[in-house]
Amino acid sequence: MFVFGDSLIDNGNNNYLDSIAKSNYYPYGIDFFEGPTGRFCNGKTVIDGMCDLLDLPYLPAHANPNLNFSKLLAGVNYASAAGGILDVTGTFLGGRYSLKQQVLNFEEDLTEIKALFSNEDDYNNFLSKSIVVMVLGSNDYINNYLLPTLFTSSYTYTPKQYANLLLNEYTRQILAILSLGIRKFLLAGVGPLGCIPNQRASSTGPTDQCVDQVNQMVGYFNRGLRSLVKQLNTDNPGSVYPNPTKYGRNHGQIICLPFAIPCIERDEYIFWDVFHPTEAVNMILAKRAYTGPPDDISYLPHQPSTAGSALVERKQRTD
Repeated sequence: MFVFGDSLIDNGNNNYLDSIAKSNYYPYGIDFFEGPTGRFCNGKTVIDGMCDLLDLPYLPAHANPNLNFSKLLAGVNYASAAGGILDVTGTFLGGRYSLKQQVLNFEEDLTEIKALFSNEDDYNNFLSKSIVVMVLGSNDYINNYLLPTLFTSSYTYTPKQYANLLLNEYTRQILAILSLGIRKFLLAGVGPLGCIPNQRASSTGPTDQCVDQVNQMVGYFNRGLRSLVKQLNTDNPGSVYPNPTKYGRNHGQIICLPFAIPCIERDEYIFWDVFHPTEAVNMILAKRAYTGPPDDISYLPHQPSTAGSALVERKQRTD
């Protein structure tokens, strides 16, 4: 399994980059057996849950300088917090791997992987049985389109035009991976970003309600992604592209909240911080991805009243 994405599934790549978007410190990883590793969660990510279900070892991070190439056969994680479909997304957060760079990193590793096989047929058979998981798009909104003071995209493109821009670049990178021999893909749609705590808090409307305007923007992308999946399956009959699955509601990234302490009942919350889900939610989503039908585009109910954050801010003294 080879994974491309953002901080929802980053398991430590940004640890080795000059980036603000890191999570290799407490309280991240408080419930993970290795402690803080660079996962933007209290525990396991969706990918960790899928590895458990598929009886695979947890995937190594591509950027880890101690990566043993013999372990590449089980898969690699290329996801990078702040990374987006567009190269420019998240630039203000420092170092990150965009989707294009993640694909280039994948090509590098395939050179090492190919050397592990004695003949071309075995290598091609390995690729045909491998699965690529792609979880991207949220940062292109949260850390690009929805930040008009830092990016011009919202002035340059309408929401529909911007979604098409993202989909065109997404298609280019998917076709690049396809040309390398991969035939099985799991593409995740973007969840309703208007319901994440970050967007509700920054909205001028009631903080206990989702921001419909943001969800409508994301809707253009998800509808286009579904059409893209159908077209790819038509053009590449030997490939399998499950329809987009909305993994929860937040595929964004940010550094840990300052002066924050974790709640005790973390499993009772949807969100770990203002962007990312808790391990409990990730495990539900992993099981849904594993057992659900190919056209599953469902996601967890998003009543704001139940979408609290498992991190509680500690107020600074003002006296």
